[in-house]
Formats: sequence, structure tokens, C-alpha cells
Amino acid sequence: MKNRLRVLRAERQWSQQHLADLLEVSRQSVNAIETGRYDPSLPLAFKISDVFEMPIEAIFTNPSREEAE
Repeated sequence: MKNRLRVLRAERQWSQQHLADLLEVSRQSVNAIETGRYDPSLPLAFKISDVFEMPIEAIFTNPSREEAE
């Protein structure tokens, strides 16, 4: 699933470790989400949404719409 996590994190000048601390996950998990190797659980996606104060759909691309792009 495509996402804007790396861009949003960079805009805030946050390290992966800082974001991981905010999300209470490992830095490796943040890296895996940013590179698309891991799709976050729904609770983690909501937590990411809360941290960035943005709706989930502004951070993650709906997988069914990825093919249309």
C-alpha cells in the first residue's frame, strides 16, 4: 500500500526513531511502512493518522485505487 509517511515525517524533520517513539513501534516498523514492505494494522493506521493530525486517506492510498492510477 502506497503512503506519504516518509514525506510527512520529513516535513516535520522527524527521524524514524522519533516517529517510532510517538507510535510506540520499532524504528524498523516505521522503515518497513515507509518502503511499503509492511502494511500497518488498522489501529496503527489510526494512530499514524492521529500523530499527523490528518485523515487516514490523506496518508495512505486505497489499494483498490492504486491500480487505477
